[in-house]
Amino acid sequence: MRNQRTVVLCLLATTSITSAAIAQPTTPAPAATDNGKIEKVVVTAQRRSQKAQSVGIALTPITGTTLRERGISVINGLENVTPSLEVENQFGSGQPSFTIRGIGFRDYATNNTPTVGVYVDEVAYTLPTMTQGVLFDVERVEVLRGPQGTLYGRNTTGGAINFISRKPTSETSAGFNAEFGRFNAMRAEGYVNGGIAKGVDARLSIATQQGGAWQVNRETGEELGDADKLAARALVDLTLSDNVDVLLNVHGYRDQSDGLGLQLFRNFAPFAAHTGRTTSWGTSPAFAALAGTTANGKPFRDNEGWGASATVNANLDFAQLTYIASIEHLDRREYNDYDAAPTNIAAVYFKSDIEVMSHELRLASKDEGPFSWIVGAYYATEDLGESYNSSFLVSFGPNFDVVRTPYSQEVSTLAFFGQSEYRFNPMWNIVAGLRWEQEDRDLINLGTFANGFGSFNFANGTGTDPITDPLVLENRSTSLNEVTGKASLEFTPNEDVLLYASVSRGIKSGGFTAYNTLNPNAINPFNPEELWAYEIGVKSDLADDTLRLNAAAYYYDYTDQQVQSAIFDAGTGAVVGRIVNAPSSEVYGGELEVIWKASPELTISQSLGWKHGEFKEFQDLNTAAPPATINRAGQDIGFPELSYAGAIEYERQTTLGFVYRAIVDYNYRDEQSFPLLGTAYTIDSYWLMNASIGIRPDGSPWEFALWGRNVLDEEYDEQRNFFALPDVTPVAAPGAPATYGIRVSADF
Repeated sequence: MRNQRTVVLCLLATTSITSAAIAQPTTPAPAATDNGKIEKVVVTAQRRSQKAQSVGIALTPITGTTLRERGISVINGLENVTPSLEVENQFGSGQPSFTIRGIGFRDYATNNTPTVGVYVDEVAYTLPTMTQGVLFDVERVEVLRGPQGTLYGRNTTGGAINFISRKPTSETSAGFNAEFGRFNAMRAEGYVNGGIAKGVDARLSIATQQGGAWQVNRETGEELGDADKLAARALVDLTLSDNVDVLLNVHGYRDQSDGLGLQLFRNFAPFAAHTGRTTSWGTSPAFAALAGTTANGKPFRDNEGWGASATVNANLDFAQLTYIASIEHLDRREYNDYDAAPTNIAAVYFKSDIEVMSHELRLASKDEGPFSWIVGAYYATEDLGESYNSSFLVSFGPNFDVVRTPYSQEVSTLAFFGQSEYRFNPMWNIVAGLRWEQEDRDLINLGTFANGFGSFNFANGTGTDPITDPLVLENRSTSLNEVTGKASLEFTPNEDVLLYASVSRGIKSGGFTAYNTLNPNAINPFNPEELWAYEIGVKSDLADDTLRLNAAAYYYDYTDQQVQSAIFDAGTGAVVGRIVNAPSSEVYGGELEVIWKASPELTISQSLGWKHGEFKEFQDLNTAAPPATINRAGQDIGFPELSYAGAIEYERQTTLGFVYRAIVDYNYRDEQSFPLLGTAYTIDSYWLMNASIGIRPDGSPWEFALWGRNVLDEEYDEQRNFFALPDVTPVAAPGAPATYGIRVSADF
């Protein structure tokens, strides 16, 4: 175990720390207000400050207080505070798959874009693996449902998730939260804030997470799952003049945690299925040497990321000018065992270097009068250098236990966008926006190498042993040149009710299946996907702002959906795994969110999401009898159709001189099918429940709490798949068992 307890104790002694807890199910609930009404959160979903209830978009704002109380420290935990959102880490790895309203993209490779854009302080994190840093010192998160084809840095078909950090102020303050829980888990985070000179304010935040190994190796009894994370961020706000302000953001993190152990959910001779917390792992000495571990070494992550951005705001006479420049860098080293067995059947090791640079320039009206507008330009470059290393017995045979697939990928994106609003009268408002985007995506020098041909240099990870042709490395290119946008009509009969109807178009980039392969056809590009979205919705604050009722219904017309499948190569007679395009699909559904402030002390929150999706046209390959095909028209796309979450919060001032706050939250996830894998891989539905109770002495900055997560100790799987034949190594990524602990926090 990479134990950093000594370092943590030093950090606790020198700076304030607050909790960075793990993700668990919940539904969002606003903080209590002094007047006993529901809090009205201000968001920047449309690149300007607006009350969330006055924006004609299906969005869920989650405050930093909610994140802290519910123990959410990574982006994955947002799936249980947002209707119709799922986040799956592919086979337990650091490669997440985001799905909103059934629009998702499953891919364990690093190089392709997601259907859901992730933005941190308005900077796009263009590759999913970049999003797995610690979530800390956050003012709020905004989850937007539906295609984002106008205002955001990268065009997406599913939605967007925006993280907004707490900004510096001139007032001196500091705070910390520390959590200690089952399995020797410790999570902590903290900040110091204040003015350091005239016109210069700064905020330093730091977070760490340690311990928590809840899995056990069935053969050896060794524990797996210890976290070893450290992250920091420095924000400096410079007031250069009355009209110009610059915000500098420098941040970084390190993750040297154990990986997640997969489980065999059926018997696989000679290995019995895992149960409860048991797992298993192992690989060959040759592959272990490549990954820098031993044959029985634990799955691990050794990732380092850093970034910097500068946001310039200039107040012009007629408009607000904003310029954002950023750079993000990630070094990823990750070893995973995909067969959940002590033998060398399916192991992977990613060695990735990622750098993304972006520039965005916006000019926005000052929202005076009935007409408002925003125009802008965006340019970004993305450089990925990766060696995807694998050991798949079924694909290459026992003589090839080290197979390398090195490649580079370069992406450039240029976009121009604009959106305007016109309010005809106090009740009617129309919104329209357009975006033109040009993207060039190049895959460079992809080849597959194996140790079965000649020598292999483990010391520097290089070799000259292509399986196919020692002199030829493959190059591919694809491009995107599209116009997207939206139009919506908003009706506000009174200040507490908003009804809206919208139509929008989103595009997701095409890309490449960058896996190990013996066939050049496997890396031919797949096409971009297109989605037309039609939506109606209502937002309302009723009963003197003590009852909030939001609802939305939508229909998606989906073209060229990107799907994990296979093709048949007539030249070689081989079945080749590849991402393909399903010509036509549809998704429809709805969401309901209710918050009731039953009394100044009691808040009840409920959310419900239902969705259904199926292929309308898709001739898929019959891998059991190629080159025959299977008509999948009418077949489910494969996602949980129903999600439900609720929370009950009670806060009361006692006569004994303290305030106590009790929270119970619960979450239901419908069964999830994987139609292309078969019914044996369907994940059963499950319930999860959390609870906490905290006390705060009256007038004191201190708070003490007891908490429990998955208190019913539900056993559940987050994903299922296989990496051999369908009946060989059927594996699942399990969820964590019951955990419980204490939290201590203070804000000074």
